[in-house]
Amino acid sequence: MDLLQSFLTPGVTTFAVAALVALSIGGIIYALFEPILSGSKKRDERLGQISARPATAADRRPGRDADRRRKSVQDQLKELEDKQKARAKQVSKLSLNARIEQAGLNWERKHFIYFSVASAVVFFVLGLVITASMLGSLAFAFVGAFGFPRWYLGHRRKKRFDAFLNELPNAVDIIVRGVKSGLPVGDCIKVVAAEVRDPVGSEFRKIVEAQMMGITLSEAVGRLPDRIPLPEANFFAIVIAIQQQAGGGLAEALGNLSKVLRSRKSMKGKIKALSTEAKSSAMIIGALPFIMTGLLFMVAPDYIGVLFTETVGNYILAVSLFWMFIGVMVMRKMVNFDF
Repeated sequence: MDLLQSFLTPGVTTFAVAALVALSIGGIIYALFEPILSGSKKRDERLGQISARPATAADRRPGRDADRRRKSVQDQLKELEDKQKARAKQVSKLSLNARIEQAGLNWERKHFIYFSVASAVVFFVLGLVITASMLGSLAFAFVGAFGFPRWYLGHRRKKRFDAFLNELPNAVDIIVRGVKSGLPVGDCIKVVAAEVRDPVGSEFRKIVEAQMMGITLSEAVGRLPDRIPLPEANFFAIVIAIQQQAGGGLAEALGNLSKVLRSRKSMKGKIKALSTEAKSSAMIIGALPFIMTGLLFMVAPDYIGVLFTETVGNYILAVSLFWMFIGVMVMRKMVNFDF
């Protein structure tokens, strides 16, 4: 205690108090003027002014460009949707020439008429051989004139559409690889027209020919769904039209389209496999009456022959065939799935 009192002399105490007061005043001054000295206050004021300042045209430009592009894409999609609705209405009202073109036949209307007449004659002779009746032969001739030619045309049309769907993903992949390597879209379409098998190659050649006539790429591709009224062809036309008008990465968009097309193809295969049993059952049920008639002809021809030799039997046979046709159409509707 005496040692501590020896240190606390009046001079030392006064110096310590002065040092403490100086340090306190220095801390207060530093706290007050530190933002100004360090520049942080000016920085905060500057940031506040920038945040409060109204956006200039240059600042608004990226957002405005994005809004304009989004609006352009929306307008384009709406326009394409309206065109698709109008096209869907026209599909059920296709002319005979349009159906012949979609079937891939180089026929004119007169050629189809010649084919119908020849088919009617063949079916008439076939009816005479089978029924030995003029009424039955006329019924066969009616089927040959108006039924078989249209069935053949529809069969060729569906077969061509299936071939188009099988080759379209490969064509899209060729365009994607060409665009990624730096080729223009038009040149990629020319490569597809020259290398890919028909009917994709022939349809893309029509696109190239339309471009040579001065039609824009989007308009030339937009005509593809008119010739091939399939959702996949419409998807391709929409992607090309949007890219031509609104910009964007065509390779990425077409790559996604290729994945979608292959996924749809895989789904169709699964649905076809799952519906095979139902289709087989429908075919057996539809064939049973004809099988039983054939067996009765072999076992008791006099018993079943009344249907073909008597007028009343012919009427019964005609009504039975009519109801059989209705039943087959109903079963066909039940086992065919839209996808």
